[in-house]
Amino acid sequence: MRRRLWLGLAWLLLARAPGATRTPSAPRRPRSYPHLEGDVRWRRLFSATHFFLRVDPGGRVQGTRWRHGQDSILEIRSVRVGVVAIKAVSSGFYVAMNHRGRLYGSRLYTVDCRFRERIEENGHNTYASQRWRHHGQPMFLALDRRGGARPGGRTQRHHLSTHFLPVLVS
Repeated sequence: MRRRLWLGLAWLLLARAPGATRTPSAPRRPRSYPHLEGDVRWRRLFSATHFFLRVDPGGRVQGTRWRHGQDSILEIRSVRVGVVAIKAVSSGFYVAMNHRGRLYGSRLYTVDCRFRERIEENGHNTYASQRWRHHGQPMFLALDRRGGARPGGRTQRHHLSTHFLPVLVS
């Protein structure tokens, strides 16, 4: 009996100790991820519609089925935690989205070039414009079933056309 009381008391003291697991009603501590800022990754973004995202030398954002094309290699740079800028290595264009949700290639890095990167439950990534929204809803980077850039105002997170799988460049 005494042993149970001592174990119960010890458990209560440990539960209240700093660093112990928190209760659901306790406020959550803000997390800090400074090691993720400024990270640069070279990837090919493979869409769930079976196209690789590319930016051609004219600045047009579209999809290609050719896996080994140099224009499908993208530099994904972390601007802040969860916010990235996507740049085509061969053409030097940044992927950008205007206020109407149209995707285009921009030579200069602007606020239109920032996307919120989110890892979905199925392991794919989605990229939503950080600056622009359509009727309060985020506008996503997407490729349609023909490989064309889909307007951001017609996209939602659960659409397969917005899901991209980052593939390592070999």
